[in-house]
Amino acid sequence: MSVEARLAELGIVIPAPKAPAYAYVPVVLNGDLAWVSGQLPWRLDGSLPQGKLGAGVSIDDGREAARLCVLNALSVMRQALGSLDRIARVIKVTGFVASAPGFVEQPSVVDGASSLLLEVFGEQGRHARSAVGMAELPRSAPVEIEFVFAVNP
Repeated sequence: MSVEARLAELGIVIPAPKAPAYAYVPVVLNGDLAWVSGQLPWRLDGSLPQGKLGAGVSIDDGREAARLCVLNALSVMRQALGSLDRIARVIKVTGFVASAPGFVEQPSVVDGASSLLLEVFGEQGRHARSAVGMAELPRSAPVEIEFVFAVNP
């Protein structure tokens, strides 16, 4: 089953890509790899969750924010590739989690992204991963995630 068909089957809506706010590009294609700049958890309505895990943001809310980061990554990948069906596999996920002092469940939060990638891509969604606690993230977002994908020509 194609990635696009799988998304439709799951009832997942990919948002329109957001233009970068600063001097960078959302995706760099190099050979058979696509490097996706850090994605924030923008919602379909344009709002952005805010706060820190361990200080008002629950692990479940953090997991949902991580899922939103995946949807935004898929949005810019679709824009760069023309179709998500060109994605061959997920290579690497690096999750940054805005964390209050003492919060140590970053892997649980980033697992929201990993679980969605497995739902969408199946075995090709298994990836290497890092989950890192941060004092602050852009726009007070609770999560930011960057990705590396293998792509077909």
